[in-house]
Amino acid sequence: MGKIAILTDSNSGITQNMGKEMGIFVIPMPFFINEELYYEDITLTQEEFYEKLKNDFPISTSQPSPGDLCDLWEKLLQEYEGVVYIPMSSGLSASCEAASGLALDYDGKVQVVNNQRISVTQRQSVLDAIKLAEQGRTAAEIKDILEKEKFNASIYITLETLKYLKRGGRITPAAAAIGTVLNLKPVLQIQGEKLDAFSKVRGKKQAKKVMMNAVRKDLETRFEKDMQEGRMILQGAYTGNPEEAEEFRQEVLEAFPEFSECRMDPLSLSVACHIGYGALALTCTKVL
Repeated sequence: MGKIAILTDSNSGITQNMGKEMGIFVIPMPFFINEELYYEDITLTQEEFYEKLKNDFPISTSQPSPGDLCDLWEKLLQEYEGVVYIPMSSGLSASCEAASGLALDYDGKVQVVNNQRISVTQRQSVLDAIKLAEQGRTAAEIKDILEKEKFNASIYITLETLKYLKRGGRITPAAAAIGTVLNLKPVLQIQGEKLDAFSKVRGKKQAKKVMMNAVRKDLETRFEKDMQEGRMILQGAYTGNPEEAEEFRQEVLEAFPEFSECRMDPLSLSVACHIGYGALALTCTKVL
């Protein structure tokens, strides 16, 4: 990858082993479970996380400590001329803003990208950064390009349960109870900064249809030119339900025959702890 180190966090879905294969670096996101500190993909696996979630253990997200982040940057700068750090969206965590403040002490050698992405769309930003670094772009140029492209992605998510939205205060207990009785499935969206409501339907089957229709509309409107140029990809994500996710992936490929593949990855645990087990997501993203 040359003179620029590419760094992301585990919210991208990139594991430590994947990072080594890709030639990039991944800082694990910390979680407190029953007041004990865990690190994603280091001391906390996906399976362990969902087991603790199922048993209603108190789970809270955190962010990489300033010391850990700076230690890693300084280690990388011993081998590389610059570092491009791609954390999760600033609209979903304070970790991006905190890292941007720390980077001010590095004389431009550390560039923190605030490109409003998470999970598979964040992963695509990492792949784009690798490509740009291979082209000889500087760390500052890579940051600038990724931030200009930040809104060229859509994420739609449906949930299995309203329990975690209620717990997080996003809906009232009464609304959650009514929704459960009526089998209502919210469809949420991430269009840049935050997780927002998009639609509410009855049943998972209808929710999947709503997500696919929303992506189709995006491809035919916002991303029409990028589609014509062959720059769009479909990707999916899920929380703890790989069999259902694979079934959904096949449905997506049938609904979008112009695409030969649709990658399906586990959703970031930082999102999973707020939406629970059984969620499905569908995304479309422009690639550089």
